[in-house]
Order: sequence, then C-alpha cells, then structure tokens
Amino acid sequence: MSPTAIKHRVAIVGGGPAGLMAAETARAAGLEVDLYEAKGSPGRKFLIAGKGGLNLTHSDPPARFVARYRERAAEVGQWLADFDAEALREWARGFGVETYVGSSGRVFPVDRKAAPLLRGWVRRLKESGVRFHVQHRWNGWNDDGALVFSTPDGERAVTADATVLALGGGSWPQLGSDGAWVAPLSARGIAIAPLQAANCGFDIDWTPFFAQRHAGAPLKPVVAHWIDLQGHPRSLQGECVVTATGIEGSLVYALAADLRESLNRDGTVQLWLDLLPGRAPERLQADLGKPRNGRSFGDHLRRQAGISGVKAALLYEVLGKDAGLEIERVAATLKRLPLTLRGPRPMAEAISTAGGVRLEAMDGQLMLKDLPGTFCAGEMLDWEAPTGGYLLTACYASGLRAGRGVIQWLSR
Repeated sequence: MSPTAIKHRVAIVGGGPAGLMAAETARAAGLEVDLYEAKGSPGRKFLIAGKGGLNLTHSDPPARFVARYRERAAEVGQWLADFDAEALREWARGFGVETYVGSSGRVFPVDRKAAPLLRGWVRRLKESGVRFHVQHRWNGWNDDGALVFSTPDGERAVTADATVLALGGGSWPQLGSDGAWVAPLSARGIAIAPLQAANCGFDIDWTPFFAQRHAGAPLKPVVAHWIDLQGHPRSLQGECVVTATGIEGSLVYALAADLRESLNRDGTVQLWLDLLPGRAPERLQADLGKPRNGRSFGDHLRRQAGISGVKAALLYEVLGKDAGLEIERVAATLKRLPLTLRGPRPMAEAISTAGGVRLEAMDGQLMLKDLPGTFCAGEMLDWEAPTGGYLLTACYASGLRAGRGVIQWLSR
C-alpha cells in the first residue's frame, strides 16, 4: 500500500532549509505535512546568512566538495549523491533564481539575495498543501509519545505517523538554533556529540592598546601556517580580521576545526601568519637591511616592505617597541608571525556548530534507530564544514534524504 493511500501525517519540526526540504519531499509524495517553527516565520537564519550575499553552494569538483566534510565525508557524500551543488542550482532555477560562480568559486544568486528565494519556496509549499505552524517551540514528547509544543495559546500535543526533526545547531540562538533539543533527545538515550563552535573566531591576549586601536582592521592577503591534528604542517592563503578579542574571518573559519580540536587536546594552539606572501625571506631581509638615512623604523618598514597599519602594529605587538633593532628577526617575524590562540569564541557567536546527533545513532535514511519513525536532518547532525556554501548544500541534501526516508518508512 502506498503511503498516500491512508493519508499519513508527517510532522516537520524546524523551518530552516533542511526542514523545508524534508517538507517539500514528503508533500510531493502526497503525504499530509505539518511544519512547526519556533519563531514567527521560517528560515530566519537563512535570511541573516544571506544578508551580505547568499552563498548558496560551491563550484568545487565533486571529490573536493565531499572532502570538505572531513571525518564525515563518506556519510555526507551519500546525501550529496542524491542532491549535489548542481542539483541545488537547478532547484533554485525552478524559482526563477539564476546563479553565478564568484571569483572564489562560491555560488550566489544573481541578485545575491536570500529573501526572494525563501518567499517563493514558502509560498510554493503552502500552495502545495503544507501547513505552517509558527511560534510552536518543541519541548520533546509526552508520556503518550506525542510531540509537545509551547505556543502562545499554551501547551499543545501533536501526534504524527512520522517526524522529521530539523532543529539546527547551537549557534545564533536568537534566530532559533539554540540546541535546546539536546536534552529531550538525550533523555531518550540518543547518542549526541557535544555541540561546539565551528566557523568561529578565536581569542588572543592582545594588549589593550592594540585591541582598542586595531579592532576591525582587515589582514589581507596573508598566509596562515598551522599544524593539523595529525601533526602535519599546513598552510592556506586568504583574508581575516583583527577583533577586540582575537581574530576571525574566512581564512580563520577554514582552519577552525583543526584549531578547535588542537585546543581541546592541548589547551593552546599556535598559528603563524605570513604578512608578506609575495616577498621571499631573503629579499625581505635585504630590503629591510638598506640604510634608513635618518628615517624612523616605521617609515622604513613602509618604504621597503609596504608594511604599515595593523600589520606593523602586529609586528610591534609580538616583538615589542624595540622591534627595529634586529633586522633579521623582523624579517623572520613578518614571514611567520606567531599568534597564540587561547580558545574559540562562544558558540552563540559562531556561524555554525560541530557535534550533534551522532550518525551512528541513525540508519542510512537518517531515522533514529532507537526511535523508529523519527528522522533528523540539517545542522543538528554530527558533521561540520567550512563556509563557502558547503553547510547549506548538506542541509538541503540531508532534508531530502530524511524526507525520502519518511516516504519509505510509511510505505512499509
């Protein structure tokens, strides 16, 4: 018997991309779908993430794309086999949203906006028959196994034939992803890896003078050098920003998983920055060794190395006010400026989180083995990826996988 023959009801909890994709998939199969969202409207984090330009996905070739998911590449790769970056671009085209590949390989809508895509998506879901229930905050299950929600009209219990939980991670709690789902799932014995900040900044003990004067200053271009978790030296060129408490930005986010796990293991971690990627060490030392002719060391740095502003301040931050006394040491520091990271910024500030429902607790269709009929999708699962469209693509793909899992489960 098909799942539509007896009009099974499916509850989707969470109105982000993973939940909306699961709702779209289940409804397309003829299932009755109710979507519950804690906030007043769905997709709030999606909208904020797209405020500076919606990075929908990435143009990496498939093998490199899948490798971005690190330890979970094999599992996430299975989701992406059903719905990859090209499929996501084609899906967006169905709403009249054309995309383009930026210079960094990231893929954006031509208008770079998230709102038109989200509005069109929600409108189409409503027209297809998906029922939206906003200001419904999920609190777990009651003794009868019904889903329990807090609503403006009091507590509400909901029964469903299958449930998809797509509740986000623990970052940006003001938008709904607050990790409150950990408690009810843990109480049911579901294995959960602790939530941690991912794609986040890191704290450094700047002097008050440096922090006050240079917070917000961009560092570009620079090359970051670090030691990965296997003890191998790594490097990556990019851009980052000095903050009042440390350092953040796209380059730092790309290294964040290694840096965070090294901090968890060792307590501190060292990061080195090459402030002059285009200058060989020998040439830099020769340039700095030229006569100053009465000029100050700061002026000499600017003329001979193009170093000024925050990069010069970083040199003084590391070497002290007498930095100019040893040219060899100055040149070496500019090429490999050491920064000691004390810890990641709080999880609430992070772009995303690592940890979540362990994939080992689920079957291949993302159904919880110990809670048959309950599926999970999106960022609440135990995987992570750097920024660049990888996060969003996997959220879509996992929502599709969970939605298809619901259809198969109810068909049985």
